[in-house]
Amino acid sequence: MKRVSRIAILLCVAVIGGAAVSGTVNHGKYFEIAKNIEIFTNLYKEINTYYVDELDPAKLMRTGVDAMLESLDPYTNYISESEIEGFKYITEGKYNGIGAQIKKIGDYVTITEPYEDQPAHKAGMKAGDVIVAIDGKSSKGKSTDDVSNILKGYPGTEVVLTVKRPGTAKELDLTMVRGEVRVPNVPYSGTISDHIGYVALTTFTRQAGANVANAVKKMKEEDPELKGVVFDLRGNGGGLLAEAVNVSNVFIPKGKQVVTTKGKVKDWDRSFKTLNQPVDEEVSVVVLIDKNSASASEIVSGVLQDLDRAVLMGQRSYGKGLVQNTRDVGYNSKVKLTTAKYYIPSGRCIQGVKYENGEPVNIPDVERAKFKTESGRIVLDGGGVKPDVFIDKDSERTAVQNLVKNYMIFDYVTQFVLENESIADVEDFHFEDWNGFLAFLDQQNYSYESESERLMAKLKAEAEKENYTSVANDLEAIEKKIEETKKTELTKYKDAIVDLIEKEIISRYYFQKGKIQIGLRNDIEIKEAIKLINDETKYQSILK
Repeated sequence: MKRVSRIAILLCVAVIGGAAVSGTVNHGKYFEIAKNIEIFTNLYKEINTYYVDELDPAKLMRTGVDAMLESLDPYTNYISESEIEGFKYITEGKYNGIGAQIKKIGDYVTITEPYEDQPAHKAGMKAGDVIVAIDGKSSKGKSTDDVSNILKGYPGTEVVLTVKRPGTAKELDLTMVRGEVRVPNVPYSGTISDHIGYVALTTFTRQAGANVANAVKKMKEEDPELKGVVFDLRGNGGGLLAEAVNVSNVFIPKGKQVVTTKGKVKDWDRSFKTLNQPVDEEVSVVVLIDKNSASASEIVSGVLQDLDRAVLMGQRSYGKGLVQNTRDVGYNSKVKLTTAKYYIPSGRCIQGVKYENGEPVNIPDVERAKFKTESGRIVLDGGGVKPDVFIDKDSERTAVQNLVKNYMIFDYVTQFVLENESIADVEDFHFEDWNGFLAFLDQQNYSYESESERLMAKLKAEAEKENYTSVANDLEAIEKKIEETKKTELTKYKDAIVDLIEKEIISRYYFQKGKIQIGLRNDIEIKEAIKLINDETKYQSILK
């Protein structure tokens, strides 16, 4: 126990020393820091000595650390040594592991997408494979993070996965050699219409700016008459701040201010400007964003909006206007902590100020401060970047989302693959067995509870509690109407559901690139973006 106390004292000295160096903590806080660290040490010592059961010191401390950081914001996190590979993927677009996406479905973790030519794919792993054991040890009940941490490791080391494959009675043992897995941040780019190009950027890892620049340069070389680019940032959760500056620089001049960061440590405040000549300052640009476009994605889309350089299309973005830095905390672990807020050229910060369950709460426009773009257009701060052209997506409807959340489309496609060894090329493939899909849902006894039904159930319970018999009868009649309406919803949103089915099927045969290619064919937002670029008058009127 004396050793624990000595560690606490050293920690206290280090914290106070760090505070003194940074100049952020006054003398009145020194005592509070020392006092609370001593209380924490004594508390830990008493629990460790007298608690009825044996404790795992690392697990107990991790619980305390996570609880402490959780009280700050969703983006300040402790990264243990075992989680470093995941952190490398976020920043560098690579990690050491088997190369596959996984999700927990039921009691076990399932392979949802093996990456092409990566260890999992080379070993014969397929989407739908259920991991029942790792190196002979059962994986039942383990979380996605638990399994992910085991699968990651040094290149050249082996891991044996025992999987249950749909359609195969016997469990399979697949041996794979871990390797360096690289996931491209620009998985697809190319011409999608006459003189209109497309670039998808999935994450702001290293070389994101260079890769976007090279994609646009290549399209200009192949088509000197290129008149527009659809730049897809949907689902892009962000990444490196420096790469957000580099990506913006593809379309805006050298020397333009992109973002300013301001935090408690004034010495860390920075202003970032573009450093290179742009690839193209004139070509029309439509940026696609959605509710999952966050952080660096919002910097780029917000900057291009503030400078009237692009039209934003889609849905309001996530609303993350905070900057994180990592600090080493010993034993190959780090803390990723929020150190500043960022401000784009108009002076606005798009950070959502309210959170529920770690997710930003929508802020009404009337509560958001007004700023102006270079041409004088009104833009708003807080709660994300608002697109210039809003597109309502059927794929976001409850009926469609519930199919995704309950893995109905995933499971159906797994069955489809068992029955179809091969399919047509991406350009020629069309899913035409709608009735077969509906029959599959019936076989699975699929049903879901809509938000209206959840609210009706609460209202009905209250009416019965308060003995409003006549009202309860009326509510039952409304419930029946809702149930009847639900039966027609799948057909109503058939196009959106077929799009998701086609993407899932294509990903099983042609991987991520094929998934993006077929998405281009069906995508309403891309069609609207092409239409807007072809209407120069309307495009310019939005920007001015």
